[in-house]
Amino acid sequence: MSKPYKEAVAICKTILRNGFDAYIIDPHFQNLSDVEADVVQVDIATDMSIDELIKFFPAVQTTKERLVKAVLKEGHLYFRFYPADVVDGAHPESTVTRISPRMLKELAQRDDLPLDLVCPYLPKTPDLYHGFGDLSSGNIVFTGIPDETLKLNYLIGIRALRFAANYHLPIEPNTWMAIVRGATKILDYVPIAEIMDEWRKVEAENLHSFVRMLFDAQILHGLIPEVAALSRVKQVRNESGAEELVFDHTIETMRRYPEELPYDWYGTMACLFHDVGKLFTAEYFQGKWNFYQHHHVGAKITRQILIRLMFLPADVDLISKLVRHHMRFHVMLTDKGVRRFKAIDEYPRLIEMARADIKAREGSYAAFNHNMKILERADISEELLEPLLNGNEIMDFTGLRPGPSVGLIREALLQAQISGDVTSVPEAVEFVCRYSDNEKLK
Repeated sequence: MSKPYKEAVAICKTILRNGFDAYIIDPHFQNLSDVEADVVQVDIATDMSIDELIKFFPAVQTTKERLVKAVLKEGHLYFRFYPADVVDGAHPESTVTRISPRMLKELAQRDDLPLDLVCPYLPKTPDLYHGFGDLSSGNIVFTGIPDETLKLNYLIGIRALRFAANYHLPIEPNTWMAIVRGATKILDYVPIAEIMDEWRKVEAENLHSFVRMLFDAQILHGLIPEVAALSRVKQVRNESGAEELVFDHTIETMRRYPEELPYDWYGTMACLFHDVGKLFTAEYFQGKWNFYQHHHVGAKITRQILIRLMFLPADVDLISKLVRHHMRFHVMLTDKGVRRFKAIDEYPRLIEMARADIKAREGSYAAFNHNMKILERADISEELLEPLLNGNEIMDFTGLRPGPSVGLIREALLQAQISGDVTSVPEAVEFVCRYSDNEKLK
């Protein structure tokens, strides 16, 4: 082992023992066996900061050389320290720096080695827009050869979809194909936490577009296969009897939800999962698809998915709860039913989930409007929700026979109690008798 190589190894070991990474950048191309040269230059990659380098190697100096963080001179040996930070989402072949700018310059002057034998990539300071062309061009586009650019950090594939969704810009065709071709690599190399960090930066109003692009790029299939599989589940769209794919309905519901509750990221995410239970409960019977208890099953599946995606426990509870109760407002509720519904902390979100669901289906608002009407009575004392006289008593005092008119008088009495016009049984008797007489005169 030559002296230059020994010295470089010793420096790397010192750095490694102190909890940092370090390695010699391809010693074969650096000719470290050449001990007769007046000056032997050695390139080392490390993630140790300049301050730490100076602490362990007092002779280290800063430099203005491109991408070089520090230099160290020891006799005829000249060590350059390059950054070794590599993003987690990079392809394995891009993890190790194989050539430095100095080495690349020297190789360019040699005829015995083709440049394509080495990787000219050297890590740089992280930049949100690194790898992207100018957005003012009107497209989301990767710089250089899209596939090679994506290979350096597969996370930018997800970031491209985020930019496209938030900025309402199309993805350049070659860039899009690079993302589609790299879908499995994105899922293999990019940590879930980093994918979800990008996901959380998508605005609520644009989540439907982002999820659709994840699906079209075949990324959603590996990330949340339970939701992607909804593209193979059918349901009846509305009273017309036409069928639709549950996945298409899910995307449309996500689009509609922020129309009434803008900026509500969690509510929109709940819409993404609100019908996931239909995958597990779908049953075809007598020419019709049924999804009994899909909201219960969906809440459990949603919890599993969100835990897998590393959501915070509080967020898991919130979204799962919304999925669990999202059907509550789709049936006509009684006064007691509305009270129970309003006792749920997130009932305003549940109302908007129901509204978005109806909009997405172009369905009937009959139950929704009924519930909205009696929701106004939920704050009224329970004592006022029952009339002072029941149906039998009303018939006794008015002499009416059983029929719709008794129900009308009972409802009118209840409204009179709520408004404060009737406060006692005698007043109630007088009210129903007067109401009955007026009806007979009509």
